[in-house]
Amino acid sequence: MPRDENDQIDDKPMPLLDHLLELRRRLMWTLATFFVAFLISYHFSAAIYDFLAQPLVEVLRAKGQQPRLIYTALYEAFFTDVKVAVFAGAFVSFPVAATQLWLFIAPGLYRSEKRAIMPFLIVSPVLFLMGAALAYYVIFPFAWKFFLSFETLPSGHGLQIEALPTVSHYLGIVMKLIFAFGITFQLPVLLSLCARVGLISARQLASKRRYAYVGMFVIAAILAPPDVFTQTGLALPLILLYEISILAARWVEPKPPAD
Repeated sequence: MPRDENDQIDDKPMPLLDHLLELRRRLMWTLATFFVAFLISYHFSAAIYDFLAQPLVEVLRAKGQQPRLIYTALYEAFFTDVKVAVFAGAFVSFPVAATQLWLFIAPGLYRSEKRAIMPFLIVSPVLFLMGAALAYYVIFPFAWKFFLSFETLPSGHGLQIEALPTVSHYLGIVMKLIFAFGITFQLPVLLSLCARVGLISARQLASKRRYAYVGMFVIAAILAPPDVFTQTGLALPLILLYEISILAARWVEPKPPAD
């Protein structure tokens, strides 16, 4: 189908070498931003870790215990601070990285394609933050309370079972859950983009709803820790996002030509 004469590519022909130089420049800006964010994050790594550990601290205090985390290797605490800095640096520098990627790709897109993609670029980080917030403020308190409920205090000649989580293990669980919830919250963006280009339709998504629900629980079982609450806490938002994806796909999918 011929395009509108106003729907043009705002770009000029460039040799391959110029494209490679442009790509290198965008990558240098991205890496420099991440490096600066990493150094700043490393300086505040203790405060960032305290923020990530706050849900566990509140659960331990509610149980009347002194909040504590241990490390069993001499280098474990140092590398944990490095991981915190990498995690926070990537999180802070992501908008710059996404902007540089867009500046590299956008000149090769038609104006209509830019208008179609721009809303998804805006919604995607918002959905990631919503998923991370759900994990931090809702899932973490209940999950930590569930895991710590298996502790037993000594009574007579009984065996005492006490949880002694390490700093690196706790950080690994937190990062895994935050990324799992943030990435899975991109489901509406992914399905809407597929509907926008005609790969799927809202009718197809609605007809496969029952299979999608089962798939959400399977995904939750793979990504979340092996407790019912955390897995359900991930599967139910995924189901809601799938229903939102059906509405979004119905809104953005190409309309059939009029007779």
